[in-house]
Amino acid sequence: MDNHTNVINILLLGFPIGADLRIFFFFIVLSIYILTLTANITIITLVKLEQCLQTPMYFLLSQLSIIDILYSSTIVPKMLSTLLQKNSISLAGCFTQQYFYVSLGTIEFFLLGVMAVDRYFAICNPLRYTTIMNEKICLQATSASWLVAFLSMLLVIIFLSKLPFCAPYIVDHFFCDLAPLLKLSCIDAHMMEYAVFIYCCCAILPSFLATIVSYVFIVSTILRTPSQKGKKKAFSTCASHFTVVVILYGTVIFIYVTPAQAHSIEINKFIGVFNTVVTPLLNPLIYCLRNKEVKAAMRKQLSRTLLKNKLAK
Repeated sequence: MDNHTNVINILLLGFPIGADLRIFFFFIVLSIYILTLTANITIITLVKLEQCLQTPMYFLLSQLSIIDILYSSTIVPKMLSTLLQKNSISLAGCFTQQYFYVSLGTIEFFLLGVMAVDRYFAICNPLRYTTIMNEKICLQATSASWLVAFLSMLLVIIFLSKLPFCAPYIVDHFFCDLAPLLKLSCIDAHMMEYAVFIYCCCAILPSFLATIVSYVFIVSTILRTPSQKGKKKAFSTCASHFTVVVILYGTVIFIYVTPAQAHSIEINKFIGVFNTVVTPLLNPLIYCLRNKEVKAAMRKQLSRTLLKNKLAK
């Protein structure tokens, strides 16, 4: 029982690569992180400043950008420090990182579900869209997403913190993920694993079902549209959201819902890097590159900035 002591520091093994590759990977991750912050802050600023973007869809998109900034910032700074061989993290820091990582990820699922419902009303019930998806409903939906995610994950973290942990305090990952952290438990943690599995299912299934049902009706409505131009416009408004949904659900289901024995820790790390580093950058890029209104708003703001600079000179 001597090993059942308070854990002061946990060692994150990170990536088993050489020093040269580690430095190279450090600058790659840092560059992606800076681009992620820049792209998402740009989306938030555009939605705030441009009147044409102050609609439910773009309000939800700006909320998604806020989540992506916080989500990436929860993991990437510590990942960068592990690449610089600063691998230790306190147990409290580990729990805190896991709490915000899972909570923010849960909110993102909820938001994607709300965005799918928003697209459903916009395409399938356009005459009532402005009355159903108004500012009040959007605020209530996003507030409920934040509240439910943070409160439910708090219960999981409280139960997790009650587990006794044994030396050696080593986590074979670049952040404090739940599965490798549970391996440090001195007791059988199968019940905790089941609780985490149930939590993931409860976080994923409602938004997943809302998305699937919404898109069944959306596709059905689009196929009944006689105009080819109308079909193309309707599909284009949903393509960006659907792409983000496929990427996010695919990576999370692979890591957390499929059996752990089905894939190695190295594959989990690779998917984890994609999910925590690349995906928060892909979201704004997908929406910006495929959205004419966002691109027009960016050009408009850029023209205003250039004009102000000329007048200032």
